[in-house]
Amino acid sequence: VLSHNLCTVLNVPHDPVALEEHFRDDDEGPVSNQGYMPYLNKFILEKVQGNFDKVEFNRMCWTLCAKKNLSKSPLLISDEDAFKVWVIFNFLSEDKYPLIIVPEEIEYLLKKLTEAMGAGWQQEQFDHYKIALNTSREGLSAWELIDLIGSGQFSKGMDRQTVSMAINEVFNELILDVLKQGYMLKKGHKRKNWTERWFVLKPNIISYYVSEDLKDKKGDIILDGNCCVEALPDKDGKKCLFLIKCLDKSFEISASDKKKKQEWIQAIQSTVNLLRAGSPPPHKEARQKRKELRQKLLAEQEELERQMKELQTANENKQKELETVRKQLEAAAARAAEEEKKRLQTQVELQDRFSLELEREKMVRQKMEEQVAQKSSELEQYLQRVRELEEMYKQLQEALEDEKQARQDEETVRKLQARLLEEESAKRAELEKWHLQQQQAIQMTEAEKQELENQRMIKEQALQVAMQQLERLELERKEALEQYE
Repeated sequence: VLSHNLCTVLNVPHDPVALEEHFRDDDEGPVSNQGYMPYLNKFILEKVQGNFDKVEFNRMCWTLCAKKNLSKSPLLISDEDAFKVWVIFNFLSEDKYPLIIVPEEIEYLLKKLTEAMGAGWQQEQFDHYKIALNTSREGLSAWELIDLIGSGQFSKGMDRQTVSMAINEVFNELILDVLKQGYMLKKGHKRKNWTERWFVLKPNIISYYVSEDLKDKKGDIILDGNCCVEALPDKDGKKCLFLIKCLDKSFEISASDKKKKQEWIQAIQSTVNLLRAGSPPPHKEARQKRKELRQKLLAEQEELERQMKELQTANENKQKELETVRKQLEAAAARAAEEEKKRLQTQVELQDRFSLELEREKMVRQKMEEQVAQKSSELEQYLQRVRELEEMYKQLQEALEDEKQARQDEETVRKLQARLLEEESAKRAELEKWHLQQQQAIQMTEAEKQELENQRMIKEQALQVAMQQLERLELERKEALEQYE
């Protein structure tokens, strides 16, 4: 039944054989598991040519789904108005399943309904509703939109008839592509009489009917890019005239007043300009621009989210790096503290060692000073002995001189003292012996003096070396103190 009805409203020839073959009985049950969507796509939707009544097709789909999904609560709009809202929803919804209408399109639809009702748009009220909507979901389903409009939340103070007329006007514009409609007088081509007709302007045609119920159609004015419209002066008692020129015919029309005349001329001229440019109707073009803008904003938002994720990832990586650096710094600080502890310990050991070395050096220096003092005392004693030996030497010299003088005196008086010669000889031999001993003593004294002098030189050199070592130790002690500091 569903397939027959779809083929009927879509003007597609029905193929019962294909239907039976696709849904043949099998052992698993009365219906095959191939599903209905493959059959619908292959044998019905692919054969659609576009020459069908879209309103009737929408009515069939509405009949299939309305009873199951439409709210049971009482609405301020009729079922016919609910159907039109449902069709408008399908036109304005996003191209993804399940279908929803986003807040921007809800605002656009409510604004058009409010303008059609002649009321003022309550932007603040919609902003509150939008905030509440954005916190819970991305948009509304068709049945939620019908509940929203049927509840009268945005049409308070309006009667059912006004709301119904507004829904019908928006439906005609968005779904039926009615750009303008209204009563005007048309001049006949044969009898040249003026007759009132209901004119309906669409993107490529102007249809005129006996009345606004659209039951008795009288003709069409086919529009294309070669058509034009121009105002005419008043004549034959008719005012507000304008002329529509097409390739084969021209149509004289009289509006009810100058404002209507100007509105119709402007609307027809705009329609012709769109046909020349090959552009879609304004509401479809506006919808496409709104969708492109949303897609662009969504892409920018996704790009921003991607950048935020990248920044967050980079931030997390940086945090990890900082944490690693912090741990490394803590480890380095621990190592530095340990090294500082070791350094202080080493410094204390070095200080103790330097103190011991300094004490040892002081003791060595004190011993060396004592040795130097002792050597100086010994040298002084040696010098005193040398002086005593020199004094003795002088005495011996004087004695020798006295000896010589005595010899001379003895030579002088030898003759007188002949008898004392032998005694004198003996004394002389003894004196020579004593003199030789003195000479030997002098030589020994000279050798001792030379030896003492050599020892003094050696001790002075040792003292100098000791002083140099002392200075070097003092320098090393100062360097150690500087290093310690």
